[in-house]
Amino acid sequence: MNVNFSEDELAFRDEVRSFLDEKYPADIRAKQASGIALDKDDTVRWQRILYERGWAAVNWPVEYGGTGWSAIQKYIFANEMAAANAPDMIPFGVKMVAPVIYTFGNEEQKSRFLPDILQSNVWWCQGYSEPGAGSDLASLKTRADRHGDYYVVNGTKTWTTLGHYADWIFCLVRTSSDVARRQEGISFLLVDMSTPGVTVKPIITIEGEREVNEVHLENVEVPLENLVGEEGKGWTYGKVLLQHERTNIAGVARSKYRLNRLREKAAQAEHGGSPLLEDRNFVRRLAAIEIELKALEYTELRTLAAVAVGKAPGPESSILKVKGTETQQAIDALFVDAAGYYALPYVPAQYQADFPPAEKIGSGTETLTSLRYFNNRKASIYGGSNEIQKNIISKHVLGL
Repeated sequence: MNVNFSEDELAFRDEVRSFLDEKYPADIRAKQASGIALDKDDTVRWQRILYERGWAAVNWPVEYGGTGWSAIQKYIFANEMAAANAPDMIPFGVKMVAPVIYTFGNEEQKSRFLPDILQSNVWWCQGYSEPGAGSDLASLKTRADRHGDYYVVNGTKTWTTLGHYADWIFCLVRTSSDVARRQEGISFLLVDMSTPGVTVKPIITIEGEREVNEVHLENVEVPLENLVGEEGKGWTYGKVLLQHERTNIAGVARSKYRLNRLREKAAQAEHGGSPLLEDRNFVRRLAAIEIELKALEYTELRTLAAVAVGKAPGPESSILKVKGTETQQAIDALFVDAAGYYALPYVPAQYQADFPPAEKIGSGTETLTSLRYFNNRKASIYGGSNEIQKNIISKHVLGL
């Protein structure tokens, strides 16, 4: 995408590059390059480095610690972060629950929760999906019954990403069943994960990692002051959160980085063969993804511009989510093709820091490609399945 940057914007780009050169820790950079999973301490350390620079909450209002950046500055920052292969911010606190708190929460909740989110002192997770309520989220059954100064919460949340690290969980819960529409009886509640009755059980994903969890809540007492906004309005607040989440899921800058890496790999002739860039079918597929990605960038810039003037992402967030995740999965498929038979074997130990380099299989992280491919099939489901997003687009954009 050709964006004509002003002198000030070019200076900002250089500032971001200098910051990454100086402050991006070498050990985290090495892990990212080698495909070694970051632990919680790595992630929090990096997020605090961004906080100290004032860059932890790109989209927050300035009065709560946001950057006040223009849409172009946000675009530049995202692209430079991706080009350096720097870790993404964990979204659940900064990008998801914080916008709900500073938009709909009271002043006490803002002063209580926002500073710790900004400084990465507290790790959040999301409590939306349930075993019987995923895309049809309005059918959720986790209840919060009021008893004096507390809600007593009972139910189960599932697919809770990184919930085993979390200090707090934000939940959609049913506070009333006596309503005309199921959505009207849902409230937005903040729950301390250390409260008696909260149990976290792992769900092991296809690559053998503990990424997601089930969270069971049994007679969990939650103070009334942890209700965000009005009782029964949680569906409205939750939709705002999901719009922010879907915008972030698009991952345009990260896809550009991966596509560039793929092009570099395809230009190499390995093991006496011809470069993949000489394969016309492969090049055709690569070009098709590049075109889709450039179109997606324009939509992302329009959305960033709307957020910059105080608007919540609209149906554009659904477009970004659908096309962004489809593009990510298409890139995954091309990486598997490029890796060839090296995508077949997988030895988990080889991605530990102390594994002998000479014993690595293939070159780089090729043996991770198939696992990433399979794991990332979920991208078109989380944050609201792409089928549901198409319904939203047809209703709000096309008026169908």
